[in-house]
Amino acid sequence: MQSSEDMRAGRMAEPVSFSTLNLPEAQRVALWERHNAAALIGLRCRSLGEVPLDATEINLQLPRIHVARVIGSPHIVERPSAVIRRTPSEAIACYLNLADEAFFYHDDGVQLLRAGQLIVCDADRPFVRGFSRGLEELAVKIPRSVWQDIGGPATLDRPLVLDVSEGSVHGKTFARLAGQALRPGGGGAVDEDTMLELLGSAVTGRLPALASVHLAVAKVYIDRHLGEAGLSARSIARGVGISERHLSRVFSASGTSVPQHLLGRRLDLAHALLAGGEETTVADTAVRCGFGSVTHFSHRFRERYGVRASDVLREARTQA
Repeated sequence: MQSSEDMRAGRMAEPVSFSTLNLPEAQRVALWERHNAAALIGLRCRSLGEVPLDATEINLQLPRIHVARVIGSPHIVERPSAVIRRTPSEAIACYLNLADEAFFYHDDGVQLLRAGQLIVCDADRPFVRGFSRGLEELAVKIPRSVWQDIGGPATLDRPLVLDVSEGSVHGKTFARLAGQALRPGGGGAVDEDTMLELLGSAVTGRLPALASVHLAVAKVYIDRHLGEAGLSARSIARGVGISERHLSRVFSASGTSVPQHLLGRRLDLAHALLAGGEETTVADTAVRCGFGSVTHFSHRFRERYGVRASDVLREARTQA
């Protein structure tokens, strides 16, 4: 395992995991605090109730930003002034709540966060965070200089709250890329510029400039609307805020086209549904995946996978 010094120096090419699960119960909180101070942001922590702290953190240091996925049992973390003086971060912290509810207390009030909401705060201003039902989140640490480069406000007197689950597709795409980065082998494929441009777009409301961002956002938009039979290049372009012509150029530069990508994603979804052995039919699956014709769906499915859709469904039910 690489050291925290390696992570701070940007020498980590793969995600690194730290967990309290196999540590002595009496030492878990202290070791968790020590780990976070070295790898992410210094915090004080206390478990809720009599249950020992069960927590796992997967960290990835990219050249400019740090990404982490954190899972834990019910607990509270605090970053008071004394901890800030001892371990200043000079950074902005972004926390995306993935499950249940959490609270964020700061000097101007309390924010209650539900799953799918992203809170952005100054990591060197005191705060308290609580997770009464446990914690599952993505965390991103962004140095102030990088934050200013992407157009973030110079000061964050109050935290920003963005609704990723229902709001901007740019924020949702950012969250997806951050999650992908933390998968085994995912760090090398991460386009950090794309992630930062997406976050800047979500925070400031400006349209992103990079073609890679347009491509990433369009792919997420397509996945969110696969079941719509009328989904087209025109509606996708409108949904992500670019021209249809530019959308076509972006996909062409990646080696495919909008119709080819859309068809592939629909077939991928259909195969997953059928192979899962769900209580469905081939016709219902075709409709659910946005195909207007069952005959067209069946032809394309067999062309791609070499077997009939009905055979995949039958085999899945046999193995269930």
